Amino acid sequence: MPPICCGAFFVDGVSFLKMATAVFVRPLLTVCFSSRSPRAISPCPYKPVRHFMNWLRRQPVSVTVSLSFVLLLLLWQLLVLVGAYDKFILPGPLDVARQFGVVVKDGRLLRHSLITISEVIPGLLIGASISLPLGYLLAKSPLAERLISPYLIASQAIPVIAIAPLLTIWIRSTFWARVLVAVLVVFFPVLINIIAGLRSVPRELYELMASLQATRWQIFRKLEWPAALPIVLAGLKLGATLSVIGALVGEFVQPKTEGLGYLLVTARYQFKTDLVFVVLFTLAAIALSLYGLVTVAEKRLLRWQVNQ
Repeated sequence: MPPICCGAFFVDGVSFLKMATAVFVRPLLTVCFSSRSPRAISPCPYKPVRHFMNWLRRQPVSVTVSLSFVLLLLLWQLLVLVGAYDKFILPGPLDVARQFGVVVKDGRLLRHSLITISEVIPGLLIGASISLPLGYLLAKSPLAERLISPYLIASQAIPVIAIAPLLTIWIRSTFWARVLVAVLVVFFPVLINIIAGLRSVPRELYELMASLQATRWQIFRKLEWPAALPIVLAGLKLGATLSVIGALVGEFVQPKTEGLGYLLVTARYQFKTDLVFVVLFTLAAIALSLYGLVTVAEKRLLRWQVNQ
């Protein structure tokens, strides 16, 4: 694609985008939002922009997210057209959509996705199940914290991808080795949130429960667990996304021809960048789905919490 001509000046695609931003977008933002502008405290003087922003504020989240996604696709396609990138370097949205239809039709995407999901969910559940009792022990026992915490912290300095091949040798099960990699990735962030949540309970509330002669179980069920639950669920949200990364790392290093990690590596070696994008979007969809499930559980479990 020849460079774009503007008078006597020749600019490439990136320079053209910069020039368009400087000429059209930056003055608009400066007039609308700059504190040095005499109209800084007034609405944007451009009526179409002002009406659009007011309309956008009234829309539900689903509409705004959809519009932002469409805008992202348009910018992506514009970058591909202006930059004249080859398909194997940066495929356009239409190329990715076409490849998505191919792998859906032949069943590859569904087959590999189910394998990865079957590793992600056990990794998340096992990691959270181990973190809950251990986090309670470390939060309540200074001796246990002094004995165990140094080893836990040191274990996080070792890259998981370096441990994954050893897990295959020790466990001799490719599936459970991948699950264990996901467990290792999920475990520590959830553990830290559990400890922080339990330690966030004010001492005055413990004194109140003691004055009411509450048992250890009653203190946990009526005070500690409800108070720590928001922070614990925040840790589970983080763990839900990290579990996908853990399973993917396990698939990178495990010698097995299945899973989205295997499909991603194969696409990279074959220079099928459009297939790489399909796999990345699928992984993002899995992570968002798990995050959404934890969010739904959070809303049900925290009905008593006052919305800020």
